[in-house]
Amino acid sequence: MTTTLRPESPETPTPAGGRTRRWQICVNGRPVGGLRTTAVPRGDQLWGEIAELEVRSERGRGRGTIGALAAEEVLRSWGCTRVDADIPETARVARSLAVTLGYTERMRNMVKRLDGSPALPPGADARPIGADAFPAWLAEAKDGYLHDLLASGLGEQQARAKAEADHARLLPQGAATPGVALRRLHGPAGEPLGSLWLALRLRDLPDGTPLAWVMVVEVADGHRGRGHGRTLMRLAERECLAAGVHDLGLNVFSGNGVAIGLYESLGYRVTNRVYGKTLL
Repeated sequence: MTTTLRPESPETPTPAGGRTRRWQICVNGRPVGGLRTTAVPRGDQLWGEIAELEVRSERGRGRGTIGALAAEEVLRSWGCTRVDADIPETARVARSLAVTLGYTERMRNMVKRLDGSPALPPGADARPIGADAFPAWLAEAKDGYLHDLLASGLGEQQARAKAEADHARLLPQGAATPGVALRRLHGPAGEPLGSLWLALRLRDLPDGTPLAWVMVVEVADGHRGRGHGRTLMRLAERECLAAGVHDLGLNVFSGNGVAIGLYESLGYRVTNRVYGKTLL
């Protein structure tokens, strides 16, 4: 029995300047499943992604394993230095396969359906981050993101490239970027307690309804452990509902147990987990 990948569709460019292709997993030339490979530019590097992996027949015979390994070879040939796999929470077999192949869980995606506007604590004051304050806030946001990326297992070069690329892509017009809410939370005496970056329509759900996304929630040094993270999340929900959006999602790094506990207590549920490894 010989398991191989065979192109299912032509290779196509991605909007970000990468490339993607759908493949069939074949046994002796007969399709038994499929997957997709994508190369994503991250600064001066390419990161690979494996998605849509499925084995429709002859399950339990290692077809998914061989398909995933073959996909890694494709991504290496495209010049990718790292590969990520975004796996639905319900796909336990796929998550087990990722661990077997040396992938490490880096991140979780969590989503909540918003059904009511939560109140903010007395004295809490949220103000927009304008053009004058934006450069200092952006530097803080990049530093925090870089720290989280390094803690998730990325090398310094990879982490810096991703931090720069992601902020440039998502905030092309700075504080004036359309569809973005940038807020600074202040206490009763006007002291800055933390900040929020919210994308009001990052993507759509499968049924076409808009999904907002929490990009950054950061509590200021010296004010942590006092419930301000919860207040910032309530502020994010209020901003979403004011914009007519009723679904809010976020990424949380898997090693951040405090944040995961906060989001779970607020009613967020895990939808996907991202696993990754370096391609040698």
